[in-house]
Amino acid sequence: MSTIRVARQDELPGLRALEQASGEPFRDIGMAMIADEDPTSLADLSHYQRAGRAWVITDGGPALGFLLAHPVDERLHIAQVSVHPDAARRGLGRELIEHAGGEALAAGTAELSLTTYLEVPWNAPYYRRLGFVELAEGELGPGLRAIREMERGAGLDRWPRLAMVRAAGAVR
Repeated sequence: MSTIRVARQDELPGLRALEQASGEPFRDIGMAMIADEDPTSLADLSHYQRAGRAWVITDGGPALGFLLAHPVDERLHIAQVSVHPDAARRGLGRELIEHAGGEALAAGTAELSLTTYLEVPWNAPYYRRLGFVELAEGELGPGLRAIREMERGAGLDRWPRLAMVRAAGAVR
């Protein structure tokens, strides 16, 4: 049985390693640039952790996955969700997203948002199965527009990207 909780400070270096491992499958689909990206910095992880928005999923041992989120445009924005490849296909990412949705609802926020790759099977197609829908560029609020501009500036739009949104409540 898995447990979701806020990450502890001493777990943050391990989350960086987990993020790197979760990026390796990008190499297999010709996106080595993504696999080679530096993971989230310890400073940024600490910021999410102190805010109570760095959640880990564990089965009693080290984290198997994590999710980072922050408020953007009156939504809870999922900045990063990573599951270790050895723990993939067990529904852990979905559990983390559902947990974030519950946290959003508890805080009075009705929607989740994220940005992702359109054509990567474990990105947009996966999120569609979890109830996310694409936002057109004209539907982006100022916060999501700024995130998309930062992504473009970092060269991430070398592959098609998009912003997605869904109700914070669980999708059945």
